Amino acid sequence: MIVQTTAFAAARSRAHGPTAALWHAVELHRHPSEVDGACELTLCGSLARVSTDETWPVAARDVCPACLTLAR
Repeated sequence: MIVQTTAFAAARSRAHGPTAALWHAVELHRHPSEVDGACELTLCGSLARVSTDETWPVAARDVCPACLTLAR
């Protein structure tokens, strides 16, 4: 039996106009060291810079609600 788990990394988006910067989830398909600092597509469809210093889910108030739901 194969058990597959999905790993997520935390990524920080940039503020654009009236939109605040948020923490997002990125599904990892590579080793975390290969994506640290890179912009990746998040679960909700935004582009955000991956930070391996933070773990997902991030213990912050400014977290993307769509990513929270999709990462469950």
